[in-house]
Amino acid sequence: MGGPGRARRPRLLSLRTTFAVSFATVAAAVTVLVGVLSYNAAARLVRVDHETVFGQVVQDLRGEVRQIRMTPADFSSTAPGHDLVRPARTDVQVLGPDGTVSDPSSPRLPVTAADRATARAATAGRIVQHKDVHVGDGVYRIATVALGDGRGAVQVAQEFSDTEELLRALQRRTLLLMAAVVTAAGLFGWWLARRITRRLVALTAAAEDVARTRRLGIQVPVTGYDEVGRLGRAFDRMLGRLAQSEEDQRRLVQDAGHELRTPLTSLRTNISLLRRIDELPPEAREELVADLGQEARELTDLVNELVDLAAGQSDTEPARRVDLAELAREVAVPVRRRTGRKITVRASGETAAVGRPGMLTRALSNLVENAAKFDHGGTAPIEIAVAGPARPGPVRIEVLDRGPGIADADLDRVFDRFYRAADARSLPGSGLGLSIVREVALAHGGAPFAHRRDGGGSVIGFTVGAGMPEEDEGEGEV
Repeated sequence: MGGPGRARRPRLLSLRTTFAVSFATVAAAVTVLVGVLSYNAAARLVRVDHETVFGQVVQDLRGEVRQIRMTPADFSSTAPGHDLVRPARTDVQVLGPDGTVSDPSSPRLPVTAADRATARAATAGRIVQHKDVHVGDGVYRIATVALGDGRGAVQVAQEFSDTEELLRALQRRTLLLMAAVVTAAGLFGWWLARRITRRLVALTAAAEDVARTRRLGIQVPVTGYDEVGRLGRAFDRMLGRLAQSEEDQRRLVQDAGHELRTPLTSLRTNISLLRRIDELPPEAREELVADLGQEARELTDLVNELVDLAAGQSDTEPARRVDLAELAREVAVPVRRRTGRKITVRASGETAAVGRPGMLTRALSNLVENAAKFDHGGTAPIEIAVAGPARPGPVRIEVLDRGPGIADADLDRVFDRFYRAADARSLPGSGLGLSIVREVALAHGGAPFAHRRDGGGSVIGFTVGAGMPEEDEGEGEV
Protein backbone atom coordinates (compact mmCIF):
# COMPACT_ATOMS: atom_id res chain seq x y z
CA MET A 1 0.00 0.00 0.00
CA GLY A 2 1.18 3.53 -0.70
CA GLY A 3 1.58 6.27 1.85
CA PRO A 4 -1.33 8.42 2.90
CA GLY A 5 -0.19 11.22 0.62
CA ARG A 6 0.00 9.04 -2.47
CA ALA A 7 -3.13 8.91 -4.58
CA ARG A 8 -3.84 5.75 -6.48
CA ARG A 9 -3.53 6.33 -10.18
CA PRO A 10 -6.59 5.25 -12.11
CA ARG A 11 -6.10 2.34 -14.43
CA LEU A 12 -6.33 3.59 -17.99
CA LEU A 13 -8.24 1.63 -20.58
CA SER A 14 -6.47 0.68 -23.75
CA LEU A 15 -7.43 2.39 -26.99
CA ARG A 16 -8.79 -0.93 -28.25
CA THR A 17 -11.09 -1.32 -25.22
CA THR A 18 -12.13 2.32 -25.36
CA PHE A 19 -12.96 2.04 -29.05
CA ALA A 20 -14.94 -1.19 -28.55
CA VAL A 21 -16.87 0.19 -25.56
CA SER A 22 -17.58 3.43 -27.40
CA PHE A 23 -18.78 1.53 -30.47
CA ALA A 24 -21.02 -0.70 -28.33
CA THR A 25 -22.34 2.31 -26.37
CA VAL A 26 -23.24 4.20 -29.53
CA ALA A 27 -24.84 1.10 -31.03
CA ALA A 28 -26.76 0.47 -27.79
CA ALA A 29 -27.98 4.05 -27.63
CA VAL A 30 -29.11 3.98 -31.25
CA THR A 31 -30.70 0.56 -30.85
CA VAL A 32 -32.54 1.51 -27.67
CA LEU A 33 -33.73 4.77 -29.21
CA VAL A 34 -34.94 3.05 -32.38
CA GLY A 35 -36.49 0.19 -30.40
CA VAL A 36 -38.34 2.48 -28.00
CA LEU A 37 -39.58 4.72 -30.79
CA SER A 38 -40.63 1.72 -32.89
CA TYR A 39 -42.44 0.06 -29.99
CA ASN A 40 -44.22 3.25 -29.00
CA ALA A 41 -45.27 3.87 -32.59
CA ALA A 42 -46.53 0.30 -33.01
CA ALA A 43 -48.35 0.33 -29.64
CA ARG A 44 -49.96 3.66 -30.45
CA LEU A 45 -51.14 2.39 -33.84
CA VAL A 46 -52.60 -0.80 -32.34
CA ARG A 47 -54.35 1.04 -29.52
CA VAL A 48 -55.68 3.72 -31.84
CA ASP A 49 -56.91 1.05 -34.25
CA HIS A 50 -58.80 -0.80 -31.49
CA GLU A 51 -60.23 2.41 -30.10
CA THR A 52 -61.27 3.50 -33.58
CA VAL A 53 -63.01 0.18 -34.28
CA PHE A 54 -64.81 0.24 -30.95
CA GLY A 55 -65.83 3.86 -31.40
CA GLN A 56 -67.18 3.10 -34.85
CA VAL A 57 -69.19 0.15 -33.47
CA VAL A 58 -70.74 2.36 -30.79
CA GLN A 59 -71.60 5.11 -33.31
CA ASP A 60 -73.15 2.58 -35.71
CA LEU A 61 -75.28 1.16 -32.86
CA ARG A 62 -76.32 4.65 -31.80
CA GLY A 63 -77.36 5.56 -35.32
CA GLU A 64 -79.28 2.33 -35.65
CA VAL A 65 -81.38 2.80 -32.48
CA ARG A 66 -82.08 6.39 -33.43
CA GLN A 67 -83.40 5.44 -36.85
CA ILE A 68 -85.33 2.30 -35.91
CA ARG A 69 -87.55 1.84 -32.90
CA MET A 70 -85.97 -1.19 -31.25
CA THR A 71 -86.63 -3.16 -28.07
CA PRO A 72 -84.36 -5.34 -25.89
CA ALA A 73 -85.85 -8.38 -27.59
CA ASP A 74 -84.33 -7.29 -30.90
CA PHE A 75 -80.85 -7.72 -29.38
CA SER A 76 -81.53 -10.98 -27.61
CA SER A 77 -79.14 -13.75 -28.50
CA THR A 78 -82.13 -16.05 -29.00
CA ALA A 79 -84.01 -13.74 -31.35
CA PRO A 80 -84.03 -14.59 -35.08
CA GLY A 81 -81.50 -12.51 -36.96
CA HIS A 82 -79.74 -11.41 -33.80
CA ASP A 83 -76.39 -11.66 -35.60
CA LEU A 84 -77.48 -8.78 -37.81
CA VAL A 85 -78.05 -6.34 -34.94
CA ARG A 86 -75.23 -7.46 -32.64
CA PRO A 87 -71.97 -5.71 -33.57
CA ALA A 88 -69.14 -7.97 -34.64
CA ARG A 89 -65.95 -8.43 -32.54
CA THR A 90 -67.79 -7.24 -29.40
CA ASP A 91 -69.60 -8.64 -26.39
CA VAL A 92 -73.26 -7.54 -26.09
CA GLN A 93 -75.39 -7.46 -22.93
CA VAL A 94 -79.04 -6.30 -22.98
CA LEU A 95 -80.60 -4.30 -20.14
CA GLY A 96 -84.35 -4.16 -19.56
CA PRO A 97 -86.39 -0.99 -18.86
CA ASP A 98 -85.59 -1.18 -15.15
CA GLY A 99 -81.87 -1.55 -15.79
CA THR A 100 -81.74 -5.24 -14.95
CA VAL A 101 -79.86 -7.65 -17.22
CA SER A 102 -82.29 -9.37 -19.55
CA ASP A 103 -79.73 -11.09 -21.78
CA PRO A 104 -76.26 -11.39 -20.19
CA SER A 105 -73.03 -11.57 -22.13
CA SER A 106 -70.18 -13.95 -21.49
CA PRO A 107 -68.49 -12.85 -19.38
CA ARG A 108 -71.23 -10.94 -17.56
CA LEU A 109 -70.64 -7.19 -17.67
CA PRO A 110 -71.05 -5.02 -14.58
CA VAL A 111 -74.02 -2.63 -14.47
CA THR A 112 -73.67 0.73 -12.72
CA ALA A 113 -76.24 3.27 -11.64
CA ALA A 114 -75.38 5.32 -14.71
CA ASP A 115 -76.11 2.32 -16.91
CA ARG A 116 -79.50 1.79 -15.27
CA ALA A 117 -80.31 5.46 -15.68
CA THR A 118 -79.42 5.17 -19.35
CA ALA A 119 -81.82 2.20 -19.70
CA ARG A 120 -84.64 4.43 -18.38
CA ALA A 121 -83.66 7.35 -20.64
CA ALA A 122 -86.29 8.75 -22.97
CA THR A 123 -83.85 9.77 -25.67
CA ALA A 124 -82.62 7.03 -27.98
CA GLY A 125 -78.85 6.94 -28.54
CA ARG A 126 -77.79 8.31 -25.17
CA ILE A 127 -74.37 6.87 -24.35
CA VAL A 128 -72.43 6.16 -21.16
CA GLN A 129 -68.89 4.83 -21.56
CA HIS A 130 -66.57 3.09 -19.09
CA LYS A 131 -62.82 2.63 -19.67
CA ASP A 132 -60.50 0.01 -18.23
CA VAL A 133 -63.19 -2.09 -16.57
CA HIS A 134 -61.85 -5.33 -15.10
CA VAL A 135 -64.10 -8.26 -15.86
CA GLY A 136 -62.69 -11.60 -14.83
CA ASP A 137 -59.13 -11.78 -16.11
CA GLY A 138 -59.69 -9.21 -18.83
CA VAL A 139 -59.80 -5.46 -19.15
CA TYR A 140 -62.73 -4.09 -21.14
CA ARG A 141 -64.07 -0.85 -22.51
CA ILE A 142 -67.88 -0.66 -22.16
CA ALA A 143 -70.43 1.61 -23.79
CA THR A 144 -74.10 1.61 -22.79
CA VAL A 145 -76.51 2.88 -25.51
CA ALA A 146 -80.11 3.81 -24.59
CA LEU A 147 -82.96 2.43 -26.75
CA GLY A 148 -85.18 5.43 -25.86
CA ASP A 149 -88.60 5.90 -24.24
CA GLY A 150 -87.41 3.89 -21.22
CA ARG A 151 -87.33 0.63 -23.20
CA GLY A 152 -83.89 -0.42 -21.94
CA ALA A 153 -80.34 -0.25 -23.21
CA VAL A 154 -77.65 -2.25 -24.93
CA GLN A 155 -74.15 -2.64 -23.44
CA VAL A 156 -71.34 -3.12 -25.96
CA ALA A 157 -67.93 -4.21 -24.64
CA GLN A 158 -64.59 -4.86 -26.27
CA GLU A 159 -61.66 -6.53 -24.49
CA PHE A 160 -58.39 -4.53 -24.53
CA SER A 161 -56.29 -6.87 -22.38
CA ASP A 162 -55.54 -9.14 -25.34
CA THR A 163 -54.19 -6.09 -27.15
CA GLU A 164 -51.97 -5.24 -24.16
CA GLU A 165 -50.79 -8.84 -24.00
CA LEU A 166 -49.87 -8.60 -27.67
CA LEU A 167 -48.01 -5.37 -26.99
CA ARG A 168 -46.20 -6.94 -24.02
CA ALA A 169 -45.07 -9.80 -26.23
CA LEU A 170 -43.90 -7.24 -28.79
CA GLN A 171 -42.04 -5.40 -26.01
CA ARG A 172 -40.27 -8.58 -24.88
CA ARG A 173 -39.21 -9.37 -28.42
CA THR A 174 -38.00 -5.81 -28.92
CA LEU A 175 -35.90 -6.02 -25.75
CA LEU A 176 -34.42 -9.34 -26.81
CA LEU A 177 -33.64 -7.93 -30.25
CA MET A 178 -32.00 -4.85 -28.72
CA ALA A 179 -29.88 -7.03 -26.42
CA ALA A 180 -28.81 -9.16 -29.38
CA VAL A 181 -27.93 -6.06 -31.43
CA VAL A 182 -25.95 -4.51 -28.55
CA THR A 183 -24.04 -7.74 -27.99
CA ALA A 184 -23.30 -8.09 -31.68
CA ALA A 185 -22.25 -4.43 -31.83
CA GLY A 186 -19.88 -4.95 -28.89
CA LEU A 187 -18.29 -8.02 -30.48
CA PHE A 188 -18.02 -6.31 -33.86
CA GLY A 189 -16.60 -3.19 -32.20
CA TRP A 190 -13.97 -5.29 -30.42
CA TRP A 191 -13.03 -7.03 -33.68
CA LEU A 192 -12.94 -3.72 -35.55
CA ALA A 193 -10.90 -2.09 -32.77
CA ARG A 194 -8.38 -4.94 -32.89
CA ARG A 195 -8.11 -4.56 -36.64
CA ILE A 196 -7.73 -0.78 -36.52
CA THR A 197 -5.39 -0.59 -33.53
CA ARG A 198 -3.20 -3.56 -34.49
CA ARG A 199 -0.74 -1.32 -36.33
CA LEU A 200 -0.93 1.31 -33.59
CA VAL A 201 -0.05 -1.38 -31.05
CA ALA A 202 2.95 -2.34 -33.17
CA LEU A 203 4.04 1.32 -33.40
CA THR A 204 3.58 1.69 -29.64
CA ALA A 205 5.72 -1.38 -29.04
CA ALA A 206 8.41 0.06 -31.31
CA ALA A 207 8.33 3.41 -29.47
CA GLU A 208 8.53 1.65 -26.10
CA ASP A 209 11.44 -0.42 -27.39
CA VAL A 210 13.26 2.76 -28.40
CA ALA A 211 12.57 4.34 -24.99
CA ARG A 212 13.74 1.21 -23.16
CA THR A 213 16.85 0.36 -25.17
CA ARG A 214 17.67 3.80 -26.64
CA ARG A 215 18.37 2.08 -29.93
CA LEU A 216 17.20 4.19 -32.85
CA GLY A 217 17.94 1.66 -35.57
CA ILE A 218 14.96 -0.61 -34.94
CA GLN A 219 12.66 -1.77 -37.71
CA VAL A 220 9.36 0.12 -37.65
CA PRO A 221 6.36 -1.78 -39.08
CA VAL A 222 4.90 0.34 -41.87
CA THR A 223 1.84 -0.87 -43.79
CA GLY A 224 -1.12 0.80 -45.46
CA TYR A 225 -1.66 4.25 -46.88
CA ASP A 226 -4.13 5.65 -44.35
CA GLU A 227 -3.38 7.88 -41.35
CA VAL A 228 -1.82 5.00 -39.41
CA GLY A 229 0.42 4.12 -42.35
CA ARG A 230 1.48 7.75 -42.68
CA LEU A 231 2.18 7.83 -38.94
CA GLY A 232 4.35 4.73 -39.25
CA ARG A 233 6.34 6.17 -42.15
CA ALA A 234 6.75 9.50 -40.33
CA PHE A 235 7.91 7.65 -37.20
CA ASP A 236 10.36 5.63 -39.27
CA ARG A 237 11.76 8.78 -40.91
CA MET A 238 11.97 10.48 -37.53
CA LEU A 239 13.97 7.59 -36.08
CA GLY A 240 16.23 7.64 -39.12
CA ARG A 241 16.93 11.33 -38.72
CA LEU A 242 17.44 10.96 -34.97
CA ALA A 243 19.88 8.12 -35.60
CA GLN A 244 21.71 10.21 -38.19
CA SER A 245 21.76 13.18 -35.80
CA GLU A 246 23.08 11.00 -33.00
CA GLU A 247 25.78 9.64 -35.29
CA ASP A 248 26.69 13.16 -36.43
CA GLN A 249 26.92 14.35 -32.85
CA ARG A 250 29.06 11.37 -31.84
CA ARG A 251 31.36 11.90 -34.80
CA LEU A 252 31.49 15.66 -34.13
CA VAL A 253 32.47 15.07 -30.50
CA GLN A 254 35.12 12.54 -31.49
CA ASP A 255 36.54 14.76 -34.23
CA ALA A 256 36.41 17.85 -32.03
CA GLY A 257 38.18 16.03 -29.22
CA HIS A 258 40.85 14.90 -31.64
CA GLU A 259 41.34 18.36 -33.09
CA LEU A 260 41.37 20.08 -29.71
CA ARG A 261 44.16 17.88 -28.41
CA THR A 262 46.79 19.45 -30.69
CA PRO A 263 46.34 23.13 -29.71
CA LEU A 264 45.78 22.21 -26.06
CA THR A 265 48.96 20.13 -25.98
CA SER A 266 50.88 22.96 -27.57
CA LEU A 267 49.40 25.42 -25.07
CA ARG A 268 50.37 23.22 -22.13
CA THR A 269 53.92 22.95 -23.48
CA ASN A 270 54.26 26.69 -23.93
CA ILE A 271 52.66 27.39 -20.54
CA SER A 272 55.23 25.09 -18.91
CA LEU A 273 57.94 27.16 -20.60
CA LEU A 274 56.48 30.32 -19.08
CA ARG A 275 57.76 29.15 -15.69
CA ARG A 276 61.30 29.52 -17.01
CA ILE A 277 60.67 32.64 -19.09
CA ASP A 278 63.28 34.57 -17.11
CA GLU A 279 65.87 32.06 -18.23
CA LEU A 280 65.02 32.47 -21.92
CA PRO A 281 66.76 34.95 -24.21
CA PRO A 282 64.64 37.91 -25.45
CA GLU A 283 64.16 36.36 -28.92
CA ALA A 284 62.80 33.13 -27.40
CA ARG A 285 60.47 35.11 -25.16
CA GLU A 286 59.04 36.99 -28.14
CA GLU A 287 58.56 33.74 -30.05
CA LEU A 288 56.91 32.06 -27.04
CA VAL A 289 54.43 34.91 -26.57
CA ALA A 290 53.67 34.97 -30.31
CA ASP A 291 53.08 31.21 -30.28
CA LEU A 292 50.74 31.51 -27.32
CA GLY A 293 48.76 34.26 -29.04
CA GLN A 294 48.53 32.28 -32.30
CA GLU A 295 47.46 29.08 -30.50
CA ALA A 296 44.85 30.98 -28.49
CA ARG A 297 43.44 32.49 -31.68
CA GLU A 298 43.35 29.10 -33.42
CA LEU A 299 41.67 27.54 -30.41
CA THR A 300 39.13 30.37 -30.33
CA ASP A 301 38.47 29.99 -34.06
CA LEU A 302 38.01 26.25 -33.63
CA VAL A 303 35.54 26.67 -30.78
CA ASN A 304 33.62 29.34 -32.72
CA GLU A 305 33.36 27.11 -35.77
CA LEU A 306 32.23 24.18 -33.63
CA VAL A 307 29.52 26.42 -32.17
CA ASP A 308 28.55 27.57 -35.68
CA LEU A 309 28.37 23.99 -36.88
CA ALA A 310 26.19 22.93 -33.93
CA ALA A 311 23.97 26.00 -34.44
CA GLY A 312 23.62 25.14 -38.11
CA GLN A 313 22.31 21.68 -37.21
CA SER A 314 19.63 23.05 -34.88
CA ASP A 315 18.97 26.52 -36.27
CA THR A 316 15.51 27.77 -35.31
CA GLU A 317 15.70 30.94 -37.43
CA PRO A 318 12.46 31.22 -39.44
CA ALA A 319 12.77 30.82 -43.19
CA ARG A 320 11.77 33.72 -45.44
CA ARG A 321 12.32 34.90 -48.98
CA VAL A 322 15.92 36.11 -49.41
CA ASP A 323 17.58 37.86 -52.34
CA LEU A 324 20.85 35.92 -52.51
CA ALA A 325 22.54 38.51 -54.74
CA GLU A 326 21.86 41.25 -52.21
CA LEU A 327 23.03 38.95 -49.42
CA ALA A 328 26.28 38.33 -51.34
CA ARG A 329 26.87 42.09 -51.63
CA GLU A 330 26.32 42.46 -47.88
CA VAL A 331 28.79 39.64 -47.14
CA ALA A 332 31.45 41.14 -49.43
CA VAL A 333 31.65 44.45 -47.53
CA PRO A 334 33.06 43.22 -44.17
CA VAL A 335 35.33 40.65 -45.84
CA ARG A 336 36.80 43.33 -48.08
CA ARG A 337 37.35 45.51 -45.02
CA ARG A 338 39.15 42.74 -43.11
CA THR A 339 41.28 41.37 -45.94
CA GLY A 340 41.75 44.43 -48.15
CA ARG A 341 40.93 42.27 -51.20
CA LYS A 342 38.76 43.35 -54.10
CA ILE A 343 35.52 41.34 -54.22
CA THR A 344 33.03 41.46 -57.11
CA VAL A 345 29.48 40.19 -57.19
CA ARG A 346 27.81 38.99 -60.38
CA ALA A 347 24.11 38.18 -60.45
CA SER A 348 22.00 36.69 -63.23
CA GLY A 349 18.41 35.62 -63.37
CA GLU A 350 16.01 35.60 -60.45
CA THR A 351 18.21 35.19 -57.36
CA ALA A 352 15.48 35.10 -54.70
CA ALA A 353 14.90 31.90 -52.74
CA VAL A 354 13.34 30.81 -49.48
CA GLY A 355 15.95 30.34 -46.76
CA ARG A 356 17.35 31.35 -43.39
CA PRO A 357 19.41 34.53 -43.87
CA GLY A 358 21.71 33.91 -40.89
CA MET A 359 22.74 30.44 -42.02
CA LEU A 360 23.22 31.55 -45.63
CA THR A 361 25.35 34.51 -44.52
CA ARG A 362 27.51 32.22 -42.40
CA ALA A 363 28.06 29.79 -45.29
CA LEU A 364 28.86 32.50 -47.87
CA SER A 365 31.21 34.28 -45.43
CA ASN A 366 33.10 31.03 -44.88
CA LEU A 367 33.59 30.61 -48.63
CA VAL A 368 34.84 34.17 -49.17
CA GLU A 369 37.11 34.06 -46.10
CA ASN A 370 38.43 30.70 -47.27
CA ALA A 371 39.20 32.12 -50.75
CA ALA A 372 41.01 35.13 -49.23
CA LYS A 373 43.04 32.89 -46.91
CA PHE A 374 44.24 30.46 -49.59
CA ASP A 375 44.86 33.26 -52.13
CA HIS A 376 46.83 35.30 -49.62
CA GLY A 377 48.80 38.02 -51.37
CA GLY A 378 46.89 37.59 -54.62
CA THR A 379 45.93 40.60 -56.70
CA ALA A 380 43.08 39.19 -58.80
CA PRO A 381 39.63 39.97 -57.40
CA ILE A 382 37.65 37.30 -55.61
CA GLU A 383 34.39 36.79 -57.47
CA ILE A 384 30.97 35.86 -56.09
CA ALA A 385 28.57 34.62 -58.78
CA VAL A 386 24.86 34.17 -58.02
CA ALA A 387 22.90 32.56 -60.85
CA GLY A 388 19.16 32.08 -60.91
CA PRO A 389 17.62 29.23 -62.93
CA ALA A 390 16.15 29.57 -66.41
CA ARG A 391 13.12 27.64 -65.13
CA PRO A 392 12.08 26.62 -61.59
CA GLY A 393 15.13 25.12 -59.92
CA PRO A 394 17.92 25.85 -57.43
CA VAL A 395 19.85 29.11 -57.21
CA ARG A 396 23.60 28.60 -57.64
CA ILE A 397 26.18 30.51 -55.57
CA GLU A 398 29.87 30.32 -56.52
CA VAL A 399 33.04 31.86 -55.05
CA LEU A 400 35.93 31.98 -57.55
CA ASP A 401 39.56 32.71 -56.68
CA ARG A 402 42.99 32.52 -58.30
CA GLY A 403 44.71 30.69 -55.48
CA PRO A 404 46.67 27.43 -55.72
CA GLY A 405 43.47 25.47 -56.39
CA ILE A 406 42.40 22.12 -55.00
CA ALA A 407 44.14 18.87 -55.84
CA ASP A 408 42.03 16.30 -57.63
CA ALA A 409 42.53 13.87 -54.76
CA ASP A 410 41.06 16.40 -52.31
CA LEU A 411 37.96 17.48 -54.29
CA ASP A 412 35.77 14.73 -52.83
CA ARG A 413 36.83 15.41 -49.23
CA VAL A 414 37.08 19.18 -48.86
CA PHE A 415 33.60 19.32 -47.25
CA ASP A 416 34.39 16.65 -44.63
CA ARG A 417 34.72 17.83 -41.05
CA PHE A 418 38.26 18.68 -39.95
CA TYR A 419 39.67 17.60 -43.29
CA ARG A 420 42.60 19.71 -44.46
CA ALA A 421 44.58 19.13 -47.61
CA ALA A 422 48.30 18.42 -47.21
CA ASP A 423 49.35 21.82 -48.65
CA ALA A 424 46.90 23.65 -46.34
CA ARG A 425 47.93 22.21 -42.99
CA SER A 426 50.51 24.93 -42.46
CA LEU A 427 47.81 27.61 -42.74
CA PRO A 428 45.56 28.63 -39.82
CA GLY A 429 42.13 27.03 -39.69
CA SER A 430 40.24 24.10 -38.26
CA GLY A 431 38.88 22.36 -41.32
CA LEU A 432 35.27 23.12 -40.34
CA GLY A 433 34.49 26.07 -42.63
CA LEU A 434 33.50 24.05 -45.70
CA SER A 435 31.74 21.50 -43.50
CA ILE A 436 29.48 24.29 -42.29
CA VAL A 437 28.83 25.22 -45.94
CA ARG A 438 27.72 21.65 -46.64
CA GLU A 439 25.37 21.62 -43.61
CA VAL A 440 23.78 24.90 -44.68
CA ALA A 441 23.34 23.73 -48.28
CA LEU A 442 21.71 20.47 -47.21
CA ALA A 443 19.42 22.33 -44.80
CA HIS A 444 18.18 24.43 -47.73
CA GLY A 445 17.52 21.55 -50.10
CA GLY A 446 20.73 22.12 -52.05
CA ALA A 447 24.21 20.63 -52.27
CA PRO A 448 27.82 21.87 -52.06
CA PHE A 449 30.26 21.59 -54.97
CA ALA A 450 33.96 22.29 -55.64
CA HIS A 451 36.15 22.05 -58.77
CA ARG A 452 39.32 23.51 -60.24
CA ARG A 453 39.03 26.79 -62.13
CA ASP A 454 40.28 27.17 -65.67
CA GLY A 455 43.42 29.26 -65.62
CA GLY A 456 44.20 28.43 -61.98
CA GLY A 457 42.36 28.69 -58.72
CA SER A 458 39.19 27.02 -57.52
CA VAL A 459 35.42 27.33 -57.69
CA ILE A 460 33.57 26.43 -54.48
CA GLY A 461 29.89 27.00 -53.81
CA PHE A 462 26.50 25.52 -53.12
CA THR A 463 22.92 25.56 -54.37
CA VAL A 464 19.84 26.79 -52.51
CA GLY A 465 16.26 25.66 -52.88
CA ALA A 466 14.22 26.55 -55.94
CA GLY A 467 14.63 29.83 -57.81
CA MET A 468 12.05 31.74 -59.83
CA PRO A 469 11.78 32.39 -63.57
CA GLU A 470 14.51 34.59 -64.94
CA GLU A 471 13.56 38.27 -65.03
CA ASP A 472 16.73 40.40 -65.24
CA GLU A 473 20.46 40.37 -65.03
CA GLY A 474 22.81 42.61 -63.16
CA GLU A 475 26.40 42.95 -62.20
CA GLY A 476 27.99 45.00 -59.48
CA GLU A 477 31.27 45.50 -57.76
CA VAL A 478 31.97 46.10 -54.12
